[in-house]
Amino acid sequence: MNTKELLKKVRKIEIKTRRLSDHIFGGEYHSTFKGRGMTFSEVRQYQFGDDVRNIDWNVTARYNEPYVKVFEEERELTMMLLVDVSGSEMFGTTNQFKKEIITEISATLAFSALQNNDKAGLILFSDEVELFIPPKKGKSHVLRIIRELLEFKPKSNRTNLAEALKFLSSVMKKKAIVFVLSDFIAEDYEKTLKISGNKHDLTGIRVFDHREEEIPNLGMVQVQDAETGKFQLVNTQSKSVRKAYGNYYRQRVTYFNDTFKKSGCGVISCRVDESYVKKLLGYFKRRG
Repeated sequence: MNTKELLKKVRKIEIKTRRLSDHIFGGEYHSTFKGRGMTFSEVRQYQFGDDVRNIDWNVTARYNEPYVKVFEEERELTMMLLVDVSGSEMFGTTNQFKKEIITEISATLAFSALQNNDKAGLILFSDEVELFIPPKKGKSHVLRIIRELLEFKPKSNRTNLAEALKFLSSVMKKKAIVFVLSDFIAEDYEKTLKISGNKHDLTGIRVFDHREEEIPNLGMVQVQDAETGKFQLVNTQSKSVRKAYGNYYRQRVTYFNDTFKKSGCGVISCRVDESYVKKLLGYFKRRG
């Protein structure tokens, strides 16, 4: 992808996802992820309906009329995006690859953080941490995140979520809002997820294609493992082969749901041909 094409793609994603964050997600994001508390802002004259518990009695006595203290939410939150860039994210049979949906969701969340004056950062991972962009504020920073999501070429095609979560714990010392975006065809991350879930407000967003759920009966087919690169002949006519694959896939999905919920983390599952807007909004409203 040349520079001109990249900038065009970044701009297209910016327009779409910024509109979503400005008109839909910004307020929902704010309601869902609260700040650290309330901090004193100013005093003003009492108005009908004000809470009498907020009356500032010293100022009231000085001016001989009631004044109330005004508080505002102390935010300064940090949002981290942990994005799976392994080989399986380049799968898609409908309109888009999983990677493209993940990029749009990530951009929408980053712009929602920007709108609420929160920092946003990015960790791209395969079976190792491929890229770390420390959290910062600003539109140019969010656009850099989108550029990396679009054009980054990982060194490895494999997946190791546990390594990414360990890295998160090492670089984020304070509590952060964390979204992990992956297809979660991974295993052995329960222990590290529990540690991260205790420290951060963590949500797993599973993006998948309906064709991954089961193998169709197509006869003898040569398939390539997206993460290992190995080719293998598979007899899709065999019921036992199709059943074994279906069981394996369902086990990974169950592991994802159970492990995240046990760790006190949120879960969202979104198929590539579904509206991620509805999925995110439903999740925010349930939590808000």
